[in-house]
Amino acid sequence: MNFLQGQEALTNIEWILRAIIAFFFLLTVAKLLGQRTISQLRLLDFVIALVIGNIIAHPLSDEHLGLKGSIISTIVLVALYLCSIFSILKFPSLRRLINSSPITIVQDGEILYKGLKKARISIDVLIEELRQQKIDDVEKVSLAIWEADGNISVFLHPKYEPITPSTLQIETESFNLPRIIIKEGRINFKELKQTSRDEGWVVSNLENLYQTEVKNVLLATLDNKDNLKVFLYK
Repeated sequence: MNFLQGQEALTNIEWILRAIIAFFFLLTVAKLLGQRTISQLRLLDFVIALVIGNIIAHPLSDEHLGLKGSIISTIVLVALYLCSIFSILKFPSLRRLINSSPITIVQDGEILYKGLKKARISIDVLIEELRQQKIDDVEKVSLAIWEADGNISVFLHPKYEPITPSTLQIETESFNLPRIIIKEGRINFKELKQTSRDEGWVVSNLENLYQTEVKNVLLATLDNKDNLKVFLYK
């Protein structure tokens, strides 16, 4: 186990063993830290980003460290990462071991303390997350689940759901994303071509509707009903 100690030089095999041990050690540490610590990052992603960042940074800041070992370690870690991803996809049991299962923390307006404890979050964190989703009362929540990436999925009780056209059985038109035809004083000809319009049409409408030129336009969009919206530099 001498390769764990500081030495003047390590063999390729010793560098590889170091990388493997570091990978699984940090995987274990990240698992123990809990989901809140790695919020919005999957466990494997968190570990690989942390380790590779440190491996590459050290040789760049310490002239006594060679780059060879860091390159070998990085290659080994990337290989381990790819093998782990493949294994997770192929073996569901391994997926459950590495990726934490969703945890129910609110059900039918009741806070589940055991769920909070398992997810390792406090009441303050729960209330903060609900506020961010514009929910002022826990009792309005039918179900809240703490996801593996550290986010909370919230489902309101049906009687507190916002009224939508589908609720009132109102027919609506399909969604159409307006195209950006001018940005920062330049016409986007690729987008303009998709609207079956040309530069002359754009220039003419800018003069007639806004009494301005293309160079004065910060942003201009055009929807499928030929509604032109223009935002000028101010």
